[in-house]
Amino acid sequence: MAEAVLIDFFGLKFNSQKNSHQALLKTLNAVRYHHAAKAKFLCIMCCNNISCERNGAHNNCELEASNGLSTLLREFETVSNPSMAASLYTIKQKIDEKNLSSIKVIVPMHRKTLLKAFIDQLFTNVYSFEFEDLQVTLRGVPLKQSTEIDMITAQEVEAIQNEIQTYLRSLPALKGELTIITSPLISDIFLHGFTTRTGGISYIPTLSSFNLFSSSKRRDPKVVVQENLRRLGNAAGFNVEKFYRIKTDHASDVWIMERKEPESYDGITTNQRGVTIAALAADCIPIVFADPVRKACGVAHSGKYT
Repeated sequence: MAEAVLIDFFGLKFNSQKNSHQALLKTLNAVRYHHAAKAKFLCIMCCNNISCERNGAHNNCELEASNGLSTLLREFETVSNPSMAASLYTIKQKIDEKNLSSIKVIVPMHRKTLLKAFIDQLFTNVYSFEFEDLQVTLRGVPLKQSTEIDMITAQEVEAIQNEIQTYLRSLPALKGELTIITSPLISDIFLHGFTTRTGGISYIPTLSSFNLFSSSKRRDPKVVVQENLRRLGNAAGFNVEKFYRIKTDHASDVWIMERKEPESYDGITTNQRGVTIAALAADCIPIVFADPVRKACGVAHSGKYT
């Protein structure tokens, strides 16, 4: 049984007429009947308020709910935003606050593929999703919907990624400003630094806001980690496209960048110009090595065997 239920009204056209109220009321009552007893979170996602009626190039969303609908809506949390990325990210935060992972998405057939594309970017394997077709009836007749789109184009995927990136870039830094600590012992010919836990956008309590490690087993998605890295690159002055981090195995393997890359390694050394290397650490110690004579540097993830 799903712990959270999300209803997607983002692309449906309602209006303020009584018939639309009744259709919406019937739909929400059915969802509440089947899921309210066990689901810990019931949520409606729409473009602004509940009802979306297209007007020119924009979506105007207005619905003065009847008493019965107003009462029912109190049992649902409504997330309203013209941006799909903003809406889903807000919903993800609410799901994470409750530590939920099993999610049912009730979505119009023609939007299922699009919604899945957004979810793939914003959620990880920690979450499980089940999809159900949204059925809305008006005067006893199912509301006409487009057929499901089985594929989305590469251009549409790129547009989704751009929308998500634009939204994440707009978010404020959490838990303080981005801080980079440098050492006077390292020659000025090396751009170097140690980050702290502040200045990123990761909100998961078990992670620092400036999380730089993504994993399918964590709630922090790759796109959030990439945004943290982008902010670091801007602040420190390096190219994130030439950023290399260790692949920790708590062992002694080292990747010398001029040689073949091992499957895992807890250290990197290089004498190449224009690349950035990094050692990530949680409770272990990151170490930076710098040789100004040979103009070579290295990083390592330092722990101890028990």
